[in-house]
Amino acid sequence: MRPIDILLLIVSLLLITLVVLQSSKDSAANAFSGEKSELFNNQKQRGFELFLSRATLTVSILFIAISVLAITI
Repeated sequence: MRPIDILLLIVSLLLITLVVLQSSKDSAANAFSGEKSELFNNQKQRGFELFLSRATLTVSILFIAISVLAITI
């Protein structure tokens, strides 16, 4: 196994962890029952939620870059 493959595995596990840690914006019950959704409310993220969002964005960009690099090598 190449070192870049191991790095890709680590980054992918980190990305999965960050996505699972994020809180859901809408409950599944409201999504399927047809009730009024709060999905389009403009609510700013703050604190730990903002950190998780930025970390997820950063790790996902890193994942894409490493994936492209692993394919080309």
